[in-house]
Amino acid sequence: MYTPEFNKPRVLSVSQLNFYIKSIIENDARLNFVFVTGEISNLTDHYRSGHIYLSIKDEKSVIRAVMFAGNARNLKFRPTDGMKVICRGRVAVYEPTGQYQLYIEDMQPDGIGALSLAYEQLKKSLAEKGLFAPEHKKKIPPFPNSIGVITSPTGAAVQDIRNILSRRFPSADIIMCPVLVQGENAPTQLIDAVQKLDKYNACDVIIIGRGGGSIEDLWAFNDENLAYAIYNCKIPVISAVGHETDFTICDFVSDLRAPTPSAAAELAVPDTAELVDYYKSQKQYVSSMATLKLRQEYNALTELKTKLSVVSPQQRIFEYEKSLELCKTKIQHFVQETINKKTADITKTAAKLEGLNPVKILSRGYSIAEKDGRVVNSAKTLKSGDEFTLRFSDGEIKAKATGE
Repeated sequence: MYTPEFNKPRVLSVSQLNFYIKSIIENDARLNFVFVTGEISNLTDHYRSGHIYLSIKDEKSVIRAVMFAGNARNLKFRPTDGMKVICRGRVAVYEPTGQYQLYIEDMQPDGIGALSLAYEQLKKSLAEKGLFAPEHKKKIPPFPNSIGVITSPTGAAVQDIRNILSRRFPSADIIMCPVLVQGENAPTQLIDAVQKLDKYNACDVIIIGRGGGSIEDLWAFNDENLAYAIYNCKIPVISAVGHETDFTICDFVSDLRAPTPSAAAELAVPDTAELVDYYKSQKQYVSSMATLKLRQEYNALTELKTKLSVVSPQQRIFEYEKSLELCKTKIQHFVQETINKKTADITKTAAKLEGLNPVKILSRGYSIAEKDGRVVNSAKTLKSGDEFTLRFSDGEIKAKATGE
């Protein structure tokens, strides 16, 4: 290493000076492990390389800083301009420019935990992209034939879910997808389980979750890729992460959020016993309503029948037939009475005529004198010697008048 002797006047090149300053700073133990607090400004995030370039400033000063990709990928939040942070790193000189800067190895939000900040940032970003929109939520089927359960195979949550599903709706199949629910590999396993159930359409509804824990324990359920896997899943998803007060990104993007794994099982299936009671009550209700309806319809038909009987053509014909029959009877009676009366009159007249019958009179000893076809009413009409005819009841004779 080159060390100039300042007691001897000597001209240094820029490179030599920068190198000397760099060596002094790098050999200062206090500058190799420093904590600096300030506000982020001029942040440039190189997504392709993963490096983050920024400045850290306070009211009076500013220092350039860089966080290389190897350290940046471990951040639990996304740095933004104006954010107050606490940075751990080292101070060094970038020789080509002679500029000293802070090489950040770790960064934490000042005043709020990194995980909490990361959670709020991701929540805000996904909400703006529409992943939590109500119109995207799918309805939970009322009577699922099968339920996919994504959780740890050893936790209390899986036993609670199994017991409740079997008790409430034993006819449904339970498809277990055992996964890690915390740790570095947990998000990958959770995503893989969701995508496989969706790909093969293996069930009617999915329960994804675990028991309670700290924000670190639940962090796998705040994974951005898991959020997209649930959002793109065609099968309805019920999230059941932690306790009632715990909220994760998974809860917001799922189609239904349950406060606990046990509650998720209750929301996923109906209670068979309750269904039986419900259907019994409905059967009784329908039977009662049907009886009432039939009675009402019967009464209505009876009333309608009564009304129709007054105006129906058949009834009118029947009434006309009765009237005709009555008229017929009256006519027959009238005719018979007329015949009887006329018969009596004829008999009476015949009797009278019989009494006036000349033959009858003649039979009593009388005779009729006729001359020239005329009845001789008086002896004066005959002259002596006139011939005339005497008609008796049993014949006639010729006679001649004598005397005066």
